[in-house]
Amino acid sequence: MKHLLEYIILGITSKPENISIDEQDENGTVVLKLKVDDEDFGTVIGKGGRTIKAIRDLLRLKALKENLRFNFSVEEPAQKAANAN
Repeated sequence: MKHLLEYIILGITSKPENISIDEQDENGTVVLKLKVDDEDFGTVIGKGGRTIKAIRDLLRLKALKENLRFNFSVEEPAQKAANAN
């Protein structure tokens, strides 16, 4: 799952050196946490959330094929999280 996510994210981001993907197995569920550069955050989410929805759909198909459960999240950039408070 991590390899598929990495392949997709590397293809759409402008700063691939700042990508971090954490994959953990928690009670049979694959947990993927993605961190991208602040400038790439909007690209990953996409207009109206379309890009992130498409990424989730692809991951869902991969999980179904491999009979896995997964949870996927994108960490908000520090400056956006600070502005929300």
